[in-house]
Amino acid sequence: MTDENKSAKKFARRTMLQHGAGIAAVGAISALATTASTAPAAARTTGAKSTPGTLPSTVAGVRIPDSGLAREAVTYAQKVCSATIFNHSLRTYLFGALIFDRRGVTYDRELVFVAAVLHDLGLVEAFRTPTERFEVDGADAARRFLTERHVPAERAELVWDAIALHTNVGIATRKRPEIAMISVGSGMDFAGNDLEQLPSDALEDVLTTFPREGFKKNAIDTILSLCRTKPMAELMHPFAEVGRRHIPDFSVPTVEDLVLAAPFTE
Repeated sequence: MTDENKSAKKFARRTMLQHGAGIAAVGAISALATTASTAPAAARTTGAKSTPGTLPSTVAGVRIPDSGLAREAVTYAQKVCSATIFNHSLRTYLFGALIFDRRGVTYDRELVFVAAVLHDLGLVEAFRTPTERFEVDGADAARRFLTERHVPAERAELVWDAIALHTNVGIATRKRPEIAMISVGSGMDFAGNDLEQLPSDALEDVLTTFPREGFKKNAIDTILSLCRTKPMAELMHPFAEVGRRHIPDFSVPTVEDLVLAAPFTE
């Protein structure tokens, strides 16, 4: 590596050290979900695989909302998202609903469904900004979608919070159910968190109706794309660990780097 390249890399690292960011972490599901296994198993309703613009009315005994807003969200997501992201989004809703319905939790089903369907818009290139985390990009895109359809501000803000917080299970599961469910459902599908709490027939029904379509490889490829194109957005984000493992000379600093670079004398 030339001195010029070394200097450029040091400058990039120093620049990122000057930008703070909150920590996002993916962990185990909290006590909101751990008692679900004692509830009766959900009834199974086998649905056919979804086709563009249509969804089954129920999957694994969970009702799919059919309001005008829900239908518009589905049409929009199918238009802008890959099949892999779209199916993940529907599994997020279904897994969250299976857990919370079994516990008898009351929640706004339409808002949870819309938030789930739109929660990964930040992974779509059209909605990516140069510096924001993908969760914030997705939350902003979802809020624009809702505002354009004259959804009341307080409902749009609830969807924003659910999407922006969905990778931070430790915070999201302390919030109201509409927020917690997106974190719980997406975590179950992303990492298999507490998947054993679901009846095997319900799990099979969800995976048959909305198959994974190579989700694991797609997820890693997308994470690496974010690390390469907007590394500063991954500062103190779990995705940075993937970048450090796979991208040579990945320049995003660690928490230790940030502490040691703080402008204090001690």
